Amino acid sequence: MNHSTTTENPIAIRARQLNLWYGSFQALYDINLEIKQGMITSMIGPSGCGKSTILRSVDRINERLGYVRIEGAIEVLGQNIYAPEVELAQLRKQVGMVFQRPNPLPISIFDNVIFGHRIHRDPATKISKAAESELVESALRQVLLWDKVKDKLHSKASVGLSLEEQQKLCIARLLPVKPAVLLMDEPCSALDPKGTAAVEELIWTLRGQYSILLVTHNMAQARRASEECIFLLMGRVVEHGATDAMFLAPRCQETANYIEGRYG
Repeated sequence: MNHSTTTENPIAIRARQLNLWYGSFQALYDINLEIKQGMITSMIGPSGCGKSTILRSVDRINERLGYVRIEGAIEVLGQNIYAPEVELAQLRKQVGMVFQRPNPLPISIFDNVIFGHRIHRDPATKISKAAESELVESALRQVLLWDKVKDKLHSKASVGLSLEEQQKLCIARLLPVKPAVLLMDEPCSALDPKGTAAVEELIWTLRGQYSILLVTHNMAQARRASEECIFLLMGRVVEHGATDAMFLAPRCQETANYIEGRYG
């Protein structure tokens, strides 16, 4: 995999002076980040350092918790997502989230894939069954699942699919909505090595079409499957740069310590 980066990529996600508290506990400190469009950026760091908190802030999941307080700004494609005029439904069309454990809905494979599209499209817009079928096939082809499931699209998604296939299905569910950004919170943590390799391959095929922010505990995965890497420690960004450069010659001692397994 060629991890070459270019400074010409426009910015998909920009965080400015982002601070976040869970009650009285401060989880993020003055986070300033720029995630480039069309690239895969990984976030690494010890448990509890704020990786998932950043993802959940970009998708605005955190604010469901009444005790979360956020200061600063996050822009997605140039718009501050915390601005009062921003509607959550619109944000969720632009930003898709994949969680640690696959969470297919207890409905058919077909209905899983088209679910988000049905929710987000204008109620006045009529769409034919054939057009829906095209969207479903396209999404399943993109996640390399079509050949496996094309003859059982109307079977329950939670039956007969491996964990790897369920995770691919959860990624497919996001695609008909045409998000710009995919957030992935340890998407391979429930998978065996073969499933992990398959999902990593899929993530790599999606680069360019989507801006992908990938949280992983797996250092080898960060190195294999991302072009840029962010190292977080205790709620702060320590280092952000080209993945190969960070792993071969980290600029900060804390990064070197973590990569070499001295803590975390």
